[in-house]
Amino acid sequence: MRWELSEEQTLFTTSLREWLGERAGSATVRGWLDAGDLFSFERLFVGEGWAGVGFAEEVGGQGGGLLELALTARELGRAAAPSGAWLQSAIAAPALAGEPAIMRETCCPGSESGDFVALAVRADRIPAAIPSVQSSAGRLHGRIPCVLGAAHSRRLLVPVPDGDAVSLWLVDTAEAGVGIQPRSLLDRSRDVGDVALDDVTARRLEIDTAPTLSEIASRAAVLVAADALGAAERMLELAVEYSKQRKQFGQPIGAFQAVKHAAAQMLVTVESAMSIVCYAAQSAEEGLPERATHAAVAKAQVTRGSAELADSALTLHGAIGYTWEHDLQLFYKRAKLDRVLFGTPAAWNERIAAALPLLPALA
Repeated sequence: MRWELSEEQTLFTTSLREWLGERAGSATVRGWLDAGDLFSFERLFVGEGWAGVGFAEEVGGQGGGLLELALTARELGRAAAPSGAWLQSAIAAPALAGEPAIMRETCCPGSESGDFVALAVRADRIPAAIPSVQSSAGRLHGRIPCVLGAAHSRRLLVPVPDGDAVSLWLVDTAEAGVGIQPRSLLDRSRDVGDVALDDVTARRLEIDTAPTLSEIASRAAVLVAADALGAAERMLELAVEYSKQRKQFGQPIGAFQAVKHAAAQMLVTVESAMSIVCYAAQSAEEGLPERATHAAVAKAQVTRGSAELADSALTLHGAIGYTWEHDLQLFYKRAKLDRVLFGTPAAWNERIAAALPLLPALA
């Protein structure tokens, strides 16, 4: 099955791709990364209204849903744009449905503040409660390592064990007792921070936490898969372009059968990933019973395939692919981080296996 976008969705992705080409081209992105500036792009992204796509109009968004957010993530991945804080706010949105003021500050077009919300969980694990954090009398205590985009977020959404259940708490990062120690990553377009909460004042959200956290995990799976899809598409383009330029034995390397086969396999990976991501996003949007499994399939299959495609693209580029000057390294690192971001393929495959009905015993 090949997923076909609507005319409106196609127009949106085309417009966003053109805008990113003008405002976040390779040279510009490299300048931000070299300066360690991961927030200028996100302020620009919010200020010109793009961050509002996929959020309800009632909270200042442009409308649309998870599929539109996935299409946005795909284009951000294609550009290797610094977008960890935007991703975090998109993931945390279900918990903030009753907080229109916060949502408006996060994604409202024309707002240059970009008061993003970060889900305070380990960036390499499936979102869940943090055993190291405890609540007492409206205050939180504990440590959370490797929180994506923590240093650039105005608020933290903290899942805390609550007996046999989980509660969700909002913490303002300006509160006394909040400490954030930034960490750099090999993929310089994203960053993480170690969060320390020392007797910090917090507000518990009065929501049904279990289904909310499940929806947050599914959104994380779909949006990271979409980001990996975008990076994979760009690496395929770079590999094909290079195979037409590089010559051996007097002809372009793209004329050799082995190179053609490798490029064809990369194309199959990209085309299948597009359908998987869009189906998972639409499934979540429509509330299908299997939506959590569809999201798990997207995260496991697409991020694994994109990481493997990155290795193929690197091989096709030969020695130049290993250089800092070539753009391939931007997308290679992006795909490799997406593979483990919010859970490895193995972790998500375990969820898929757990959701499958047990096969009847053989007679």
